[in-house]
Amino acid sequence: MEDKRNFSRTGKPHNITIENRERISISGVTNVVSFDEETVILETDLGVLTIRGQGLHINKLNLDDGQVSIDGEVINLNYSDKSGLIGKSGGFISRMFR
Repeated sequence: MEDKRNFSRTGKPHNITIENRERISISGVTNVVSFDEETVILETDLGVLTIRGQGLHINKLNLDDGQVSIDGEVINLNYSDKSGLIGKSGGFISRMFR
């Protein structure tokens, strides 16, 4: 039996394309939470996406279309629930420094 659930909440597609671990293109992005050369944190319709790597650089950002393109060495991608971004115990920044 095939699972054909539609996970997109806004009707916009959420896709990720990685080219040789050097460039990542993402659609369905609603917000850039934070970024530096080692971590980019994005809100998507399907949860918070954390991208870890080295020399990361956002070279294209269009939140109206939900498009983000990042260059650099991609090491790890991780999804978490949107509720994990701001929780009862302070918030994202306070939890980072625990």
